[in-house]
This record gives sequence, structure tokens and C-alpha cells, in this order.
Amino acid sequence: MEILNDREEKLDLTYPCSWCYKLIAGEKEALEQAIRDVIDEREHKLTHSKNSKGGKYISMNLDMLVHNEDDRNFIFEALKAHQNIKMVL
Repeated sequence: MEILNDREEKLDLTYPCSWCYKLIAGEKEALEQAIRDVIDEREHKLTHSKNSKGGKYISMNLDMLVHNEDDRNFIFEALKAHQNIKMVL
């Protein structure tokens, strides 16, 4: 169960659906390599979100089709565990 707020409401999704992961990394090339490592050739769209004020970090949005909750969570955890990615939201 995913907690959306303090009332413990469960996220209600109908799969397959489009999902957006916000990724934060030190540099764009490293982030793109991490995406290739995790999702390989799966269709996706990567768009720039913003850079940190000091330019140390970049955030990008990864939009893709997820097939079920396990697929969505697996991708989230794999991205989060990748050494090139600082944070996944």
C-alpha cells in the first residue's frame, strides 16, 4: 500500500498506465546511462525538468508505460538503487 497522505488512502490506478518518475542526478549523461541500464529498450520519454541553483544536480522526468504495480515498483527501486541516480521521486 502506498500512503498518499495521513489518511492512508491507497493510490487507485488502472494498469497499464503512463507513469512519471522524477530523477535527480549529477549529470545528464550519467542519468541517461542509468535509464538504459534499468529499462533497456522500453519506450519512454525523457524531458528536462530543471538544474539546481549551483548547477551540481539535474532533474529530469521519465515518462513511460507501466504494466502493473509490480512493474512500476520494480522500475522505481531499480532506478533508486542505480549508482548514477541521486534520488527518484
